[in-house]
Amino acid sequence: MEYTITLSEVQNKALSHIAYDPQEWIENAVFNQCRIAIDEIVQMEVDRIDEENGELFGTKEDIVMAANIKSAAERELEE
Repeated sequence: MEYTITLSEVQNKALSHIAYDPQEWIENAVFNQCRIAIDEIVQMEVDRIDEENGELFGTKEDIVMAANIKSAAERELEE
């Protein structure tokens, strides 16, 4: 997946004030949020499998891809 964002001149100036390299800062922020979500999903799957007395196999990536989870948008629509 590839995502693109556009910052205004004001936003870019402000981000440059706090980040030596705005591109690197943005990538690190997104990658860190993904890491947190991956860990959360894996833990949910570990808990679910434990309740079912099953076994969990594969890498974190395998577990996330196999997990039957809903997106934030889907969960919001259900509320």
